[in-house]
Amino acid sequence: MSLPPVKVLFDENRIAARNKELASEIAGAGFENLLVVAVLKGSFVFAADLLRAMHASGMAPEMEFVHLSSYRDAQVSSGQVTILRDVESDVRGRDVLLVDDILESGRTLAFAKDLLMARGARTVKVCVLLEKPGKRAVQIDADYVGFMTPDVFVVGYGMDVAHAFRQLPFIGHIEQLD
Repeated sequence: MSLPPVKVLFDENRIAARNKELASEIAGAGFENLLVVAVLKGSFVFAADLLRAMHASGMAPEMEFVHLSSYRDAQVSSGQVTILRDVESDVRGRDVLLVDDILESGRTLAFAKDLLMARGARTVKVCVLLEKPGKRAVQIDADYVGFMTPDVFVVGYGMDVAHAFRQLPFIGHIEQLD
């Protein structure tokens, strides 16, 4: 199978530097009993690097995962969020940092944030690697944003198109999909 070319938007060094900055911001927020909840699948690389940067900033959060989907194999959100794998930890009374790859329509993150708050989290803050302004379908803002990105289809650094390109060490876009 021949894959289309990918144009680099954010390279490895820029991503690593921004992860350190984000971790420093998060470390300064005064969270208590912090639980980091990564939204799978797209955020897994970002969440792992951010967690290591948080450790280097003196933090020791616990880590959990939730697998939500509004895309499945499509390139456009269906608008319906489905829980494919739920958080196992009790979030009651805890500070939670919800980590996702991209804030676009906001449906998935709003769903996850509302779910964790309804389960009794003390606070739920949102950290995203990328934000696409102007694409919001629901009202939600990220507390921590890695990069603002143009309105292009992004891949790499854990993000995919039909399960391809997750392995790329940078964030790029495929012009053929714009």
